Amino acid sequence: MADFRLQRLPSTTPAAALGARILAIALALVIAGVILAFVGKNPLALGLQVVTSSLGSSFGLEDLGLLVIPLILTGLSVTVAQQIGAWNIGAEGQFYAGAFAASAVGLFAPLSGGWSLVGMGVAGAFGGLVWILIPALARAYANVNELITTLLLNFVAILLVYYVSTDAWRERGGVANSATPRIKAEIPEFWGLVHWGLPIAVLLALAMAGLLAFTRWGYEVRLIGSNPAAGKYLGIAARRHLITVMLISGAIAGLAGMLEIAGTVHRLQGGISNNYGYLGIMVAVLARGSSIGVIFAAALMAFILNSGIILQTQGLTTSTVLAITGLILFLTAIGDELSHYRVVRDKS
Repeated sequence: MADFRLQRLPSTTPAAALGARILAIALALVIAGVILAFVGKNPLALGLQVVTSSLGSSFGLEDLGLLVIPLILTGLSVTVAQQIGAWNIGAEGQFYAGAFAASAVGLFAPLSGGWSLVGMGVAGAFGGLVWILIPALARAYANVNELITTLLLNFVAILLVYYVSTDAWRERGGVANSATPRIKAEIPEFWGLVHWGLPIAVLLALAMAGLLAFTRWGYEVRLIGSNPAAGKYLGIAARRHLITVMLISGAIAGLAGMLEIAGTVHRLQGGISNNYGYLGIMVAVLARGSSIGVIFAAALMAFILNSGIILQTQGLTTSTVLAITGLILFLTAIGDELSHYRVVRDKS
């Protein structure tokens, strides 16, 4: 008599992954709704308010667009590093380093117009690259765990930005006492408040997907990431590829910082990231190693974040909103993992 057992498959179909996520999100919303009902809130009214505010108006869609930009890039930063088996936990610090370097060019470099934006873009990417350079070299030449080094450098970058924005570069006698003067170079807007950083982020994700899927370099990177022994056997320069991939990862996160400065905030200030670097880790996990999947995972994350802001305006505490957000992400991650399992007949 045949028995049934669960078997984990190495991959899953897009339909199964999408279905698992939908079910996980639905379950999380049901649980959150029950809890809200117990504390005297109307979950259906709150849900309708979230949907109409986020998707039912141009203002809500613009907010989503501005949130998606840094989430795509920080998520892509982590995803690119994953391709070679590395974990970049320092996208937050690289974001701040990119914002710092871009602001330095925007404030002090003798450039104007489009050239100032180009200079800020190069500086932002270079700032993120420099911030991950030591962890990359330490991993490549001394096998130092990049989880530790990239994470610790986050705090250095954050404190550096806090220092210059509240002291050395602070606007004296201006409107913002804890920020730099307004940076004149601005990325043009193409729809409401949403600037051209959005198509740049999407195109960069698509370009990285193509580079990793259709080039020899991308094949070698993915081979090293999945089977380092095979890469070594084939004579692939694993150390060089590791350093290159990690530097690209840092540069992408740094570019996210530049776009936030030049397109959204226009001043360097403490807390400019809003934890985009850390949220990028969750975006990468939801994308499951897909550079294109990062776009959709970032959109989901942006909707969740925007929903949290709306719920706070309806009287929910920050702790409640964070709990609901964490529940949605937690069950979504579980759903992604369960989509790999199938019930099979065991004839033994």
